[in-house]
This record gives sequence, C-alpha cells and structure tokens, in this order.
Amino acid sequence: MEYDVLKSSALFKGLTEAEIQAALTALEAKTKNFDKDSVILRAGTVAREIGIVLSGGVQIEFDDFWGRKSIVNYLEAGDVFAEAYACAGNAPMLVNAVAAKNSAVLFISAAQIVAAGADSSPYRQKLIKNLLMIMAQRNLQLSRRMLYTSYKTIRERLLAYLCYLALCSGGNTAAIPFNRQQLADYLHVDRSALSNEISKMQKDGLIKVNRNIFTILQPDN
Repeated sequence: MEYDVLKSSALFKGLTEAEIQAALTALEAKTKNFDKDSVILRAGTVAREIGIVLSGGVQIEFDDFWGRKSIVNYLEAGDVFAEAYACAGNAPMLVNAVAAKNSAVLFISAAQIVAAGADSSPYRQKLIKNLLMIMAQRNLQLSRRMLYTSYKTIRERLLAYLCYLALCSGGNTAAIPFNRQQLADYLHVDRSALSNEISKMQKDGLIKVNRNIFTILQPDN
C-alpha cells in the first residue's frame, strides 16, 4: 500500500499510519489499476465508493448530448474523487472519471464512513472532518471554473485561469496541468482558436510560454 501517498492525501490528513491501516480495513479498501484512457467511473452510473489516486492521473470529464467534451478537473496522486456522489445515495454521476495515464486507484466505502451507529474511532471523526473540507474545496474549484467560463472571450478566460494559478504559485508563473486540447476543453473553447489566441497574447507581450509553463508579463505602456 502507498502509505506515503495516503499520508499526503487530504482525506487522511492528521491520521497516523496505524490509523490509516485500521481505516482501510474498516472501509473495505481495494486497489484497481487502469490503463490510460480507461473509464474508471462512467456518467449515469451510481458511485458507492470514494476514489483516491495512488499513481498516475485522473481526469473528470463531462460529455454533452452531442459528444462535446469539457474537462472539469485533473487529479494527481493523493487526490480524491466521486466523494459527493458516493455520499449522495442513488444520485447518478453526471461526469466520467477517466485515467489520463496508467493509474492506480484506491476505492473505499463511503457508507462505512458516514454510517449511523458506526463506531466513534478517532480516525473516523478525522475522516468525516477531512471529507467535509474536501467537498467545500471542490465547490470552490467548480465556482472558479464557472468564473473562467463566464468571460466571453478566449483571452479573458485564459487570463483569469492563469492569474489564479500564478496567485497560487506566489509569483507570475503558472504551470498548466493540461495539454492544449485538454486546456481548450477545460476552458470550453476551440483548440485552434485557443492556440491562435496564445500566439497573439505572446505577440502582445502579455505572456511568455515554455511548453506548459506560462509567465504573465507586464504589458508595455
């Protein structure tokens, strides 16, 4: 078991290795491996378990009726997914969870965390607290994405996203976790139009791009 990854996961924050071991046993934990592009959880199905990425990466994707894809989130080792659906009873998933690369995922029973009458072990109380924090942070992530896509132009959407990432880094650089197609899907724009706008923004002195590293520049007056 990847205990170093689990210790770094927000879900297991504050738990000792012994508590993590006890929790995994009580929560019926199981690990599954997925090849790149495999669907881990499919829209329309009911999730009963919470997923924790042990290795690789997982994309949360929304496909509309016409097959247009929008990337909702990208998750790396230690990140949690499907927690809201797993705790919501019989609500079907609206999104797909897809392996962005060869990945290992740990699944744990949500019902065993929140079950009425469950034991009051210290680790269970910590898990519930951490789960609430994760859900609150996920709501903020969705709110930010709604903000990005509320702008009308590609430039405004991209700058809003880059400015947030730069703010998180404490400087003026933003490391994008997506390739160009994935970034276009995330911002809900056309890939070719996005690439053209990135080129224009570089010519206008707004950004400098080195692969997936974007540097925000001060425009000349």
